[in-house]
Amino acid sequence: MRPKNIGVVITTYNSPVWLEKVLIGYEEQSFPDFRVIVADDGSGEATAEVIKKYEARGKLTIDHVWQEDDGFRKCQILNKAIAGTKCDYLVFTDGDCIPDRDFVRVHHDRAEKGCFLSGGYLKLVMAVSEKITEADIRSGVAFDPGWLVRNGQPRSHKLMKLIKSQPFKHFMNTVTPTSPTWNGMNSSTWTDEIRAVNGFNEDMQYGGLDRELGERLWNNGLVSRQIRYSAVCLHLDHARGYARPDVRARNDAIRKNTKKMKVKWTENGIVKGSAVH
Repeated sequence: MRPKNIGVVITTYNSPVWLEKVLIGYEEQSFPDFRVIVADDGSGEATAEVIKKYEARGKLTIDHVWQEDDGFRKCQILNKAIAGTKCDYLVFTDGDCIPDRDFVRVHHDRAEKGCFLSGGYLKLVMAVSEKITEADIRSGVAFDPGWLVRNGQPRSHKLMKLIKSQPFKHFMNTVTPTSPTWNGMNSSTWTDEIRAVNGFNEDMQYGGLDRELGERLWNNGLVSRQIRYSAVCLHLDHARGYARPDVRARNDAIRKNTKKMKVKWTENGIVKGSAVH
C-alpha cells in the first residue's frame, strides 16, 4: 500500500540560509508529488521571506506552521503540524538537512503499514556547509564524495552513504549494526500511527525527543525498517546552544520510563490527557 498524500515535515528556527538550501533540494526531487510542511518554532521575518519565495516559484506546495518564539518548543510545533495536516503519510526532517534527489521517492516507495522507516545522514563540517551553493545542490555534485573531500570534508567511511549503487545500498541497509531508530532528521510513517501514540511528548526538550516517539511507536506494535543508505540527507553544521545537561537528564528519565513501562501514549502530546478507549 502506497501513501495517497505524502508530507515532508521540516523543523526550523531562525536559520533562513540553511532552510533555503534545503528547499532547493526539495525542488529537485525525482518524486514531485508531496507537500512541504515547515514546522517553525518562532522564526523571524527572514525565514518567512524564504518560504514565500519558494511558494511563489511554484515548484513546491508549502504549509507554514508557525508559533511564537518561547524557547525550544520543537515538540509543540511538530504536534501542531501533525494535528493540522491532511497528509496520510509524513516524513520528518530538519531545516538543516539537504535531501538527496531520491529522498522522498524512497520514503514513498518503502512505506508499509505497521512500520516506520529510519533514514540516514552525513554530517558536514562548517566549511563545506557554507560552501555548498544552489548550483551544487541542483547539479547533484554536493552529494559526490570526491567533491565533498576536495572542498574540506574529512575522508571517512561515512561517505559510503553517498555511493549510488542500489545493490550496495541494499546490502549496507541489511548488514549495518545501527538500530533502525526514529531519527528526527530522516524518518517516516503513517500519520494515523503517530496520532495513535499522541505525537511528540511536550515534556521533552532537546535531546532524545525523537527517539522517545520511536520507542512509543515500537511499544504500540510498529516495526522499523533500515533505509539509512537509501534515503540520505546532508546535515549542515550549526551551533547547538540549546543543549543543556539538566534537560538531557530529564529527557533520559522520560525515555527510561517509556521503555520500562512500555508507554504508548503521552499525556502531554497532540491531545492533552489520557487516551480515550
